[in-house]
Amino acid sequence: MIALNNVERSYKSGAGQIWVLRRIHLDIQPGEFVTIMGPSGAGKSSLLNILAMLDDHWQGEFFFQWQAVHTLQRKQRAELARRNIGMVFQSYHLLDDLTVAENIDLPLTYKNIPAPERQAMVADILDRFRIVAKKDLFPSQLSGGQQQLVGIARAVIHNPALLLADEPTGNLHSTQAREIMELFRTLNQQGTTIVQVTHSEANAAYGTRIVELRDGWMTMDTKHPELAAASQGGRS
Repeated sequence: MIALNNVERSYKSGAGQIWVLRRIHLDIQPGEFVTIMGPSGAGKSSLLNILAMLDDHWQGEFFFQWQAVHTLQRKQRAELARRNIGMVFQSYHLLDDLTVAENIDLPLTYKNIPAPERQAMVADILDRFRIVAKKDLFPSQLSGGQQQLVGIARAVIHNPALLLADEPTGNLHSTQAREIMELFRTLNQQGTTIVQVTHSEANAAYGTRIVELRDGWMTMDTKHPELAAASQGGRS
């Protein structure tokens, strides 16, 4: 599904060039549940932003479902992402002036789907996530866990091939976090490919593979242990 070849990201500063990703080689197959870990400043969010096609300022090759993302224009990348990728954020990113049902419906408004069909899809996911009773409430009337449930429902309502999650339980207490991760596990078992960024080893245990970044370098991949040694050698 995903192939990154020699992907690098840097920023210009007064002192010169600051590298946040170096020589990243990463393949992700359909159905995997990949966790990206590492200390603050390791490049985790930068890598997730590239996978989400939110960042254009990187070098290297990026293939998504056989399409060469690195050759596409910004508008083409945005359309590819809109059709195939769902995003879950630590801070929920719900629209305060829309109800739960309207927030969930938002991704469908970008597609050519008749209103009755959209309403049926929203009703189905409200039932699936057990939040039917919250459908007419606004985000400010929900708990943090409920807001994150709505955020996930919005991210997956269009059946994305890939779900990206950036510290999805960072603002939740342990019981809510466990419920969210159990939901991720179910979605993954149903066929959704998931890539999450987290500091939590408990969250990482729900996945099938761990990739570790340090100082922008890939230092570990539990699927390819030989890559860590190769990466360390490339840093010298």
